Amino acid sequence: MMNSSFWKAGHRPTLLAAFLYFDLAFMVWVILGPLGVQIAKDLGLTHAQKGMMVATPVLAGAILRIFMGILVDHLKPKMAGAIGQVIVIASLFFAWYFGIDSYEQTLILGIFLGVAGASFAVALPLASRWYPPEHQGTALGIAGAGNSGTALAALIAPSLAMAFGWGNVFGLALIPLVLVFVFYLVAARDAPECPPPKALPEYLKVLRDSDAWWFMFFYAVTFGGFVGLASSLTIYFNIQYGLDAKTAGFFTAACVFAGSLVRPIGGNVADRIGGIKSLSVMYVLAAIFLGVASIGLPAAWMALLAFVGAMLALGMGNGAVFQLVPQRFRKEIGVMTGLVGMAGGVGGFYLASSLGYAKQITGSYQIGFLIFACLALLALAGLSAVKTRWRTTWGAAHLTAARI
Repeated sequence: MMNSSFWKAGHRPTLLAAFLYFDLAFMVWVILGPLGVQIAKDLGLTHAQKGMMVATPVLAGAILRIFMGILVDHLKPKMAGAIGQVIVIASLFFAWYFGIDSYEQTLILGIFLGVAGASFAVALPLASRWYPPEHQGTALGIAGAGNSGTALAALIAPSLAMAFGWGNVFGLALIPLVLVFVFYLVAARDAPECPPPKALPEYLKVLRDSDAWWFMFFYAVTFGGFVGLASSLTIYFNIQYGLDAKTAGFFTAACVFAGSLVRPIGGNVADRIGGIKSLSVMYVLAAIFLGVASIGLPAAWMALLAFVGAMLALGMGNGAVFQLVPQRFRKEIGVMTGLVGMAGGVGGFYLASSLGYAKQITGSYQIGFLIFACLALLALAGLSAVKTRWRTTWGAAHLTAARI
């Protein structure tokens, strides 16, 4: 699906470094979710506390993406990414060496793991600035496929926790993190067209543009749904269907792999048919599958199919959103990646935390899923409202080679 002109453009070592950095960072960003069953059992957590534990890294990552986006524009992506990786490695070492003994300590660790979630604001500009407009969807789809790190966490972490104890999983995670950090330092390069640093207030001028807010909302639904489910499904399958932590992790990994691996496809499809058309279809499909999952299907395999469908739609939607963002805000891609990524994290925090509270208050997860399905339909309505303006202004055929 990627023609030879794509491989001739850009800088492949940097694209690979961005992907690996993003992949491993996302693996540890959501690691409290796959470990949540064992942690909750040892610490005696309530349903609401479980939800907040897995949602805290998501919210911290959302907030920190703003600062990381500004840091990217000020220090350039490679240096910003190096700083973020050092902080994450240090925090995991601390958690492994000294241990986590209380609910409050899980929240503190979650805040530091948020730095890993902020890697989004580094990896995408690092890759994006090397590629021309007609290849943005594909390049950002490949870099953004680092979402698959969330599947690695769901697939591996519960088994490692059963074998070595969940506290030691933090130490084991340091091994690939350090290896990728070394590769990143050697292979990654900043693109020649990195814009010069600006005064701090200038970075937030984009918030005066209504399009920035639309992109933030659209990504809050697509990525928010993706990361919210990735963080919550291990606990959901354990509580709803009685699956053990290892099996629940496998089910979650299947869902997350589906959403991660189609992100490059979503970006490539958006390059071919236009981001607006692609994203519109994805919102409809996501709403349908989340609605089906909300009824509490009688068998775990049925729920698995529904969540795989939702994750496929959300993953492709992620790729479609970031086919559009660089077309509209190419000069501000660093700060816009931070702002849009922050909104995605906020959406994920809302979904992950609301599922826990819905279960505790109503005894069912249904209302949490249904509200998010309605948000997908609301996003579809918003996209329909702006598409004509976008296609006749900054997305007009005479202004860009990209399909909008």
